[in-house]
Amino acid sequence: MNRRHQAFTLQQACEEAPTLARLTELSADSVARLKAVEPLIPAALRPALKAGPIEGPVWCLILSNNAAAAKIRQILPALQAHLRSKGWEVDSIRLKVQITSACSSASNR
Repeated sequence: MNRRHQAFTLQQACEEAPTLARLTELSADSVARLKAVEPLIPAALRPALKAGPIEGPVWCLILSNNAAAAKIRQILPALQAHLRSKGWEVDSIRLKVQITSACSSASNR
């Protein structure tokens, strides 16, 4: 049997795989949430945030450092209230600091 591998778009892959479709939907929803709360976040902190996973009514924000997490923690109630006013079910926002290890890059030398 001679099978050729054909390229296909992400949308085509999502249509064929319900799990992938759901992940794509959640990812887009998470990015939309971050965009919705962006005006409430101080401009200097915006580059330190990434949209994270959604698990039911819990949304996760990924932060690049502990200082940004401390500042965002102070405005979490306002972020949650804003998201609820826009129609999202958000019981809580979890903060995760993404740690990049200097050791891992040193060990690859």
